[in-house]
Amino acid sequence: MTSFEFNEKYKDYLEVGHYGLAINIPEVVQYLDEEFKELIKIPFFKYSQIKLKFNMARFYCEPIEVDTYRIESNINQIVKEWEKTLS
Repeated sequence: MTSFEFNEKYKDYLEVGHYGLAINIPEVVQYLDEEFKELIKIPFFKYSQIKLKFNMARFYCEPIEVDTYRIESNINQIVKEWEKTLS
């Protein structure tokens, strides 16, 4: 699945006016797809941006009770492993 397909799949949870997932690394998309199976069960869950900023993951969503630190850390680890395969 691509990041575009991910955003289409979860468009009902994407905040209006935001682009959603902007990391098109298959392993990241797959990880987030698994995470979202639980996140979408949280009442009023919405996401707005999932991106790399200065080579660090940023996950913006509501409600604030979501453990974004854990998700960002996992994305960072996946990206780090992915980058090793490029060299």
